[in-house]
Amino acid sequence: MGSERFGSFGLATPPARRAIAADKAIALLKSGAAKPGSLLAYGNGSSYGDSCQNDAGAVVDMRPLDRIRAFNAETGVIEADAGVLLSDIIAHAAPYGFFPAVVPGTQFVTLGGAVANDVHGKNHHRRGTFGCHVESLILLRSDGRTYRCSTTDNAPLFRATIGGMGLTGLILSASIRLMRVPSLDVVEKVTRFRDLAEFFDLAEAADQANEYAVAWIDQLAGGHGRGRGLLFTGNHAERGSHAASRAGSRLSVPVQPPFNALNRPFLAVFNAAYRWKKSRSSAPRQAGYQGFFFPLDGVRDWNRLYGPRGFFQHQSVVPEAAARRTVPALLEAARQAGQGSFLTVLKRFGSVSSPALLSFPRPGYTLTLDFPNRGEKTLRLLDDLDRITVEAGGAVNPYKDARMAPETFAASFPEWQRLEALRDPAFLSGFWARTASKLDAARDTAEAAE
Repeated sequence: MGSERFGSFGLATPPARRAIAADKAIALLKSGAAKPGSLLAYGNGSSYGDSCQNDAGAVVDMRPLDRIRAFNAETGVIEADAGVLLSDIIAHAAPYGFFPAVVPGTQFVTLGGAVANDVHGKNHHRRGTFGCHVESLILLRSDGRTYRCSTTDNAPLFRATIGGMGLTGLILSASIRLMRVPSLDVVEKVTRFRDLAEFFDLAEAADQANEYAVAWIDQLAGGHGRGRGLLFTGNHAERGSHAASRAGSRLSVPVQPPFNALNRPFLAVFNAAYRWKKSRSSAPRQAGYQGFFFPLDGVRDWNRLYGPRGFFQHQSVVPEAAARRTVPALLEAARQAGQGSFLTVLKRFGSVSSPALLSFPRPGYTLTLDFPNRGEKTLRLLDDLDRITVEAGGAVNPYKDARMAPETFAASFPEWQRLEALRDPAFLSGFWARTASKLDAARDTAEAAE
């Protein structure tokens, strides 16, 4: 099978060298013939780095497993194959008054990918992560056995598989609880803030009053405008549409330009225009769900605008007590490095805990920055951002990463060895090989030397 489409969204890491069909991988696993480190499930390629790559083996194309198996229109529980897209789940459940309790920034992620990365959305303060709404899942491991996993059946595997980045086996299907909503439309309010201090003053009250809250930061603004931005809050409209709109867009970036089109002059103009357009009125307005939840889905393959070298995304979370000093420090590090972020998003995570063994969201504030890949200059900046985050007691998101050091991963997820203990030996990713596997090897060397 050709591997052209099996890349990561950031385009800064090489695409998979080999891919195999899901049915072949299933047969291989059931026979017990899968070799160590030879497999990794691949959904729709929305991970930004190498957590969806397996250079040492093959990725498994999960998209053909795309059947919705059952839906209870009374409880909102839906069972579907791992390759079903969230857009398909939305379309199926919308006429009955249900919507996923948690959605990430794109609807074009697979159900298996949403589970494996324990994705979060704009309402973490109320609903927690995607994994909080998983009823059960079916997992196939290289011992040839199929496991039904839930909080009561094979609970350790259940907790390790949610947020386990595909390393515990092949997720075949999952059952999730959807959220009942009065309509798919969202009543959105946009509030300007002058600086980060004003944002932090607004954030907690915004969370208490709204289902959804997220802020956009004008990362390039200097002087008195430093840290300015827009706070978006939203709630499902009492009277609105129950019909899912067509997923996708006619707009697309058909070819990759030979240069980075999202350069600093473009970003300055874009930020000014975006801020003006979105803050023309502070009055609430009713909007379709696509524009509120998935604005970047409106331009297909927009990541190509970064050019052939791609881009890196850095997402961090820091404790609430450290946020007022750490978030400005992260933004200042980017400014000092002369790096402009196309998309700069700031959100407050709540205290709803995930069932996942390893989950990125935790109480505090999360900052997301996108940088064009300029080689060593960008890598040095990302190392600085890692250091600032870890020193503040925070964490760096592994499924948005393509380069963090093993030590950064260990500091972000000190219980990583518990996932390693439950990892299926046939499954490995580029991310795990360059972080956890190196930590494991270093530990073994140290123990042997004692």
